[in-house]
Amino acid sequence: MTGALSAAGRGADTGSRGGPRVRVAVPPAADDLPPVDLRRLRSRARRLLRAIDAPHGELSIALLDDPGMRELNLRWRGRPRPTDVLSFSMLEGEGARHRGALLGDVVLGVQTAARQARARHRSLDEELARLLIHGTLHLLGHDHERDDEARRMRAEERRLWRAMTR
Repeated sequence: MTGALSAAGRGADTGSRGGPRVRVAVPPAADDLPPVDLRRLRSRARRLLRAIDAPHGELSIALLDDPGMRELNLRWRGRPRPTDVLSFSMLEGEGARHRGALLGDVVLGVQTAARQARARHRSLDEELARLLIHGTLHLLGHDHERDDEARRMRAEERRLWRAMTR
């Protein structure tokens, strides 16, 4: 391991021909991030894409530190604090026609996720996988603003967790 992340895993595209493709982007200054098993994260992301019936889909995952997440959260949500996950869907908006198989970007706040994992007595890998599920559901249009939406989203998160960890 180089710093917290495998250098071979930085930004690599993975996936079998015609199968799900996952790209993980890691900033150059990622040495401050807690250790992340990129191979496992990619594998879980591919299983997630199959479980949401997107076996030929593409997903972009970015791993950021707290300052990077704070900046994105402020810019896109008007909230001046880091967050655990942000989603940027390609299924709607200007670029939707040109997206190809790309569902969008899920940005994971690794330092925030590490704190949450400790508080929830989970591994960081498990916390990131759960956040990946949550973020991907947002890419697909799920929300949790209303109680009924939140219940449906939680049920789908549980289903996808089981599918991802089989």
